[in-house]
Amino acid sequence: MYPNLYYALKDLFGIQAPFLRVVNTFGFFVALSFIAAAVTLSRELLRKEREGLLQGRDQLVLIGKPASATELLLNFILGFVVGFKFIGLFVSNSPLAANPQDFLKSSEGSWPAGIVLGLLLAGWKWYEKNKQKLAQPQEKKIRIWPHDRVGDLTLYAALFGFAGAKVFNSLETWDDFVKDPIDSLFSFSGLTFYGGLICAAIAIWYYARKHGIGFWYLNDAAAPGLMLAYAIGRIGCQTSGDGDWGILNSAYYTNIGGKPVLAGAGDFQRITEQYKEVYLPQFGALDKIPHLAVKAPSWLPDWLFAYSYPHNVVSEGVRIPGCDGSYCSQLPIPVFPTPFYETVVCLGLFFLLWSLRKKLKVPGTLFGIYLFVNGVERFFVEKIRVNTKYDIFGFHPTQAEIISFLLMITGAIIYFRLRSRPPQKAPSQETSAAQNV
Repeated sequence: MYPNLYYALKDLFGIQAPFLRVVNTFGFFVALSFIAAAVTLSRELLRKEREGLLQGRDQLVLIGKPASATELLLNFILGFVVGFKFIGLFVSNSPLAANPQDFLKSSEGSWPAGIVLGLLLAGWKWYEKNKQKLAQPQEKKIRIWPHDRVGDLTLYAALFGFAGAKVFNSLETWDDFVKDPIDSLFSFSGLTFYGGLICAAIAIWYYARKHGIGFWYLNDAAAPGLMLAYAIGRIGCQTSGDGDWGILNSAYYTNIGGKPVLAGAGDFQRITEQYKEVYLPQFGALDKIPHLAVKAPSWLPDWLFAYSYPHNVVSEGVRIPGCDGSYCSQLPIPVFPTPFYETVVCLGLFFLLWSLRKKLKVPGTLFGIYLFVNGVERFFVEKIRVNTKYDIFGFHPTQAEIISFLLMITGAIIYFRLRSRPPQKAPSQETSAAQNV
């Protein structure tokens, strides 16, 4: 496992680059997932614009105006935060600097770096605006196309997605939230994908409506990228060991080297009893630990079915013998590496959606398929994942199972209701011109 890129570079290439400690592995792959989603969305929006399915809008822009006090202040604040925290992380002698997450959440930082970078960004904003300053500011009409707004759409998705993921995760882990609500909401771990998807979808719907972007066309354009982003994000879960893994595989136990070893009769009960301080806080009782005994076929590696997540970022499990410093834990009984499964499946689903995007002519039908296959994938992987269960009329579903089931139903309804409509033709040039007046 690689908690941050420093450990990855050191293990893979023998290179020590301490400044990479600040780059969390999970965050790195989340950033890659947003980039991948933005690239595919932009490409699809451009294609639909060329086909005449989406139109641009004329917008008045004021040019030649000097930088306002608000713009200068916002740039100074941004520069100060980056300098104070991120540059401060590299130059600080604080013990907290050994753990970037603790440092970033603390009051520690570099005041000189914050002030200097804040003044530099504010000065740069003033300089750029001053170069374009006119004696009399003028309004200029420019045409903005949907693909020009991908940056804004990505930012909306990131902000509201993160907020939704944290809120839904707090609902899913209510006991932890009640104990420490501030840490639960603002920590770097604990994200619920569907919470992020729902909140981001609402924000993007509002943005699309405000700027006249066809909602179903936008959804279809985003669908493949959403699936690709999810697959890449799960790589971050797997490589960092963020606790988002499956239930225990009682057919194996972890040896001193962190490798899965076939268990004998009674080994599961013996090991869980030996390390009850690991399992009791999470499951309450040893006989309530969810597990399955599944042996890997001889032609597949054991870790595909039983992985101990050594050096996991959440420090869950028991200490690895001979390991010093942070991130020295591994699971005494290996688990199913569900993030790896989801990466493989969702990459396949991405290629499926990508292959269908030009064949489905009715707007919204591709998005309906995305919702359905997304729900199916998550519903079944939940069967071997560790998650909080609810008690509803004698049933015990997880939050993700409930939402994934609703997504399957919603996706099927959207697809079958929309597919009966005739394919929408590109608007005429006269209609397009009228829409942009």
